[in-house]
Amino acid sequence: MKQDFHGAHWRKSTHSNGDGDCIEVADGYTEIVPVRDSKDPNGPALTFTADAWRSFVASIRAGELTG
Repeated sequence: MKQDFHGAHWRKSTHSNGDGDCIEVADGYTEIVPVRDSKDPNGPALTFTADAWRSFVASIRAGELTG
């Protein structure tokens, strides 16, 4: 099911680099976390459960995911 996030408040990570390779996360949702490519604000958004997003962020902070 496609969700409409028109009017959502999007924010970039404070850890985003300056070359435009960023993701944005929409605030204000309790059960899901919408995520989009900052270079394509009118493009699609991926949604994650709040638990899955917290686990992802915790893995990054713990250094378990490297690029």
